[in-house]
Amino acid sequence: MANSLKCDLCGKPATVHLTQIVNSKVHKVDLCEGCAQAKGVTDPSGFSLADLLLKASLNPEQPANVVRCEQCGATQADFKKLGRFGCPACYEAFKEIVEPMLGNMHKGTVHVGKVPQRALERKSLYDRLTHLQGELDEAIKTERYEDAARFRDEIHQVKQTFGEKTLS
Repeated sequence: MANSLKCDLCGKPATVHLTQIVNSKVHKVDLCEGCAQAKGVTDPSGFSLADLLLKASLNPEQPANVVRCEQCGATQADFKKLGRFGCPACYEAFKEIVEPMLGNMHKGTVHVGKVPQRALERKSLYDRLTHLQGELDEAIKTERYEDAARFRDEIHQVKQTFGEKTLS
């Protein structure tokens, strides 16, 4: 059976397959024998999967230290060595390096926050009920009783559908 996986660095058939799980996220790297030895995969003290992912995302035609942050002076080599940026401006300076890495490691390249989905749903429902209650109050105040009845029914339906406890 032929191995269909290609080396992430050079494109040759991959024979070394690495998997690392960090914070419940799976990161996989496939390497040929030559790249695995060159990257020190066989030497645990000299191997860093983050380092390998960074190298895989770099453009091989571009010299490694061309990009430098104008604000703090950090280079790609500094980022590789430390595993973090020197200042907030580095995110923009190293955008071409970081975005492909994030795209490979996460669902996307835009931070969507850490709010649990249920909390967002509850907030959305709470906002909807608050809006409907305001509409109901205004309809009663202006004697639009048919609209008021519709808003009352909609409030009741939302509370029934999602349960009173969920919205508390």
